[in-house]
Amino acid sequence: MNINKLLTAASLLTLSSLYADVKISDPEATYAAAPKIEASKELQQHIDLGFANTTGNTETLNLNAKYGMSFITTGYEGRDLKTSFDASAYITENSGVRDNEEYKAYLGLEQSFANEWLGYGFVSWLRNTFRNYDSKTLIGAGIGKKLIDDGTQLLKVKLGGAYNIEEFSDGQPNREFGSVTEYMEYRYKFNAVSEGYVKLGAMQNVENFSEDYELMAVAGFNFAVAERITLTLEGEVDYDNLPAVGFKKTDTKTIARVGYHF
Repeated sequence: MNINKLLTAASLLTLSSLYADVKISDPEATYAAAPKIEASKELQQHIDLGFANTTGNTETLNLNAKYGMSFITTGYEGRDLKTSFDASAYITENSGVRDNEEYKAYLGLEQSFANEWLGYGFVSWLRNTFRNYDSKTLIGAGIGKKLIDDGTQLLKVKLGGAYNIEEFSDGQPNREFGSVTEYMEYRYKFNAVSEGYVKLGAMQNVENFSEDYELMAVAGFNFAVAERITLTLEGEVDYDNLPAVGFKKTDTKTIARVGYHF
């Protein structure tokens, strides 16, 4: 990495202070493998950083950080095997009191097959004691297919299964169960530097299919503001029909994020 890249990444710390939140959930990483791979066999990495601070009548602090890496190797029958890893941290304080702290990690593999079919495996982990999760782990695998991929539109679906391990921070009994997972993604490229997208993910407990389920929806728009700098605007809705004790079923977020890719 040369000095120009370091200076550019550092300057984004100041630029990102305009945005209160760079943390966004990924339905594909939550419920299926999500290898965010460029069309290259070289290692791809990215760092997103965010900071916001207010003083006076209100005192708030927001810190965000995310790292990701991905690469392509040769897999089954000489076809692409994609690997990706993401880790993120998100912390907020109001009037000196911490009111949210979340950590995530994800590792995914995706093997390409003929006729746009694919197989995948993944491990995802979450810790957020403010949502009563001391640890939430999913270990899953499944199949998927690209139904449309013409350079302008992309429609992709995935179906799989996962083993869930949920450990709660308030003494609530821990849970372990099997689940069915689904994912759908649609993207539309408006031009060479901008696109819109919708991502939908879901999970159902196989032992309580009709009542114990989760849904996640993300819609967004991103575009490049410079050669290696992107601006992303997103909205998210999370629904858990059986949330942890004391928590609401629905969460919503709106996000503005600046990213630097190298």
